[in-house]
Amino acid sequence: MQDFLKAYLPDESATQALGGALARALAPGLVIYLHGDLGAGKTALTRALLHAAGHQGAVKSPTYTLSEPYRIVLDGQPANLIHYDLYRMSSPEEFLDAGFREDFDGRNICIVEWPEKGAPVLPPPDVTVLLTVSGLGREVELQALSELGLLCLERLHYPPTP
Repeated sequence: MQDFLKAYLPDESATQALGGALARALAPGLVIYLHGDLGAGKTALTRALLHAAGHQGAVKSPTYTLSEPYRIVLDGQPANLIHYDLYRMSSPEEFLDAGFREDFDGRNICIVEWPEKGAPVLPPPDVTVLLTVSGLGREVELQALSELGLLCLERLHYPPTP
């Protein structure tokens, strides 16, 4: 079983392709942490994933709202995906006070930008994604950290960098 994938995303179409591949690999209850500097492409990847998963409307960064819920289609069935951006949180207690912990219920798919701002109260990830600016593109590393994460990477059909 593959628990790690590394790839180079030379342009936005490659980011969209990876987002599409991730959308097809999602499972209920999956928790994905997105790591990377400002401008690394975390929201762009999430936007591509959401559109590939059937979301028709705009996808905005939840920088100021902290979370944005979406209805998507997962294996032909409606599902909830919640996109978090914890960058503006000043303490992990804000995560608890906002009631976000209840969203991690084993049914919702949760994608979290800046997860380190929610540590140690944030539930653990199934998959981590690290995006790094590299030239005009992005390096991306995905790592599975649970059985559900392994299933996700196993279902992910995206060509790794040789």
